Amino acid sequence: MEATKKVFDFLEKAGTFYLATVEGDQPRVRPYGAMLYFEDKIYIMAFGKTNATRQIANNCKAEICAFKGQTLRIECKLVEDNRPEVGRALVAKMPVLKDALGENGENGVMYYLKDAKADFFKMMELVETIKF
Repeated sequence: MEATKKVFDFLEKAGTFYLATVEGDQPRVRPYGAMLYFEDKIYIMAFGKTNATRQIANNCKAEICAFKGQTLRIECKLVEDNRPEVGRALVAKMPVLKDALGENGENGVMYYLKDAKADFFKMMELVETIKF
């Protein structure tokens, strides 16, 4: 999917993105950088047994924000997909994570973005919306 790849490429160039989850009625935001384009989907990785993974298990709705010359905001649901091939693909892409994640990414939780709406902004103006 060309549109999904465009969103992923922007996240890659930005390097760091910020993931917002919900804990009760309190938003929680944290920086992330581990991402993967696999089987036409965008994946992000969280280390297992963290506040983030517990929050996502309770409410899969999330938002992602990144900036690189323009702003990207993504509303989505995060769907867990811990197949070994997904973990291996992330470790192959980011070998620096191998010691922490394990050979097949078994120490992390892989999520793909579903029902996503990605809005690109330049300054305060909406430039493009991509749904995937």
